[in-house]
Amino acid sequence: MRNIVLTGLMSVFLLTACKKDDQIAEQQSLEQQKMEFQMRQLEIEKQKLAIEKEKMAYEAQKKADSIAEMQKAKTAAAVNARPQVIRETRTVYRDRSSSSSSNGNYASNGTSTQTAAKKKGMSEAAKGTIIGAVGGAALGAIVNKKSPGAGAAIGGVIGGATGYTLGRAQDRKSGRVQPR
Repeated sequence: MRNIVLTGLMSVFLLTACKKDDQIAEQQSLEQQKMEFQMRQLEIEKQKLAIEKEKMAYEAQKKADSIAEMQKAKTAAAVNARPQVIRETRTVYRDRSSSSSSNGNYASNGTSTQTAAKKKGMSEAAKGTIIGAVGGAALGAIVNKKSPGAGAAIGGVIGGATGYTLGRAQDRKSGRVQPR
């Protein structure tokens, strides 16, 4: 029995000794794997840097090419361009009643101007607004029999806006208001 116990203890010691060697071997292989992984990471970073350098070089070349194209276009435009003629016109508005020149025209420095009619009274836009608002209110009150007040308000707003638009167009045609 003593031999059996001794044999069992010896086998346990041998097994534990083998496991320690395996653990040491596993630790060394893990260290190796870590080192290999770090090396791969370094290689990837080097590749990223190389790509960034190529990208920067490409952008610089692209910028240089666009500058060269712009300069070529400017020189071509300068060669083919016609000289621009700039005409300056001055308009002087004068009252017709105090005008001493004939036909109400005034000339100075080689530029001719025309006189405009004096602005008197209400503009066409104001007249159109009033007429449109009154007419629209009356029509709105007649059309909306259930609520004549609301109909008059809505009709007045729509009629006034329409009258203003039409009157403003007439003012532009007559020269009272400068066109846009």
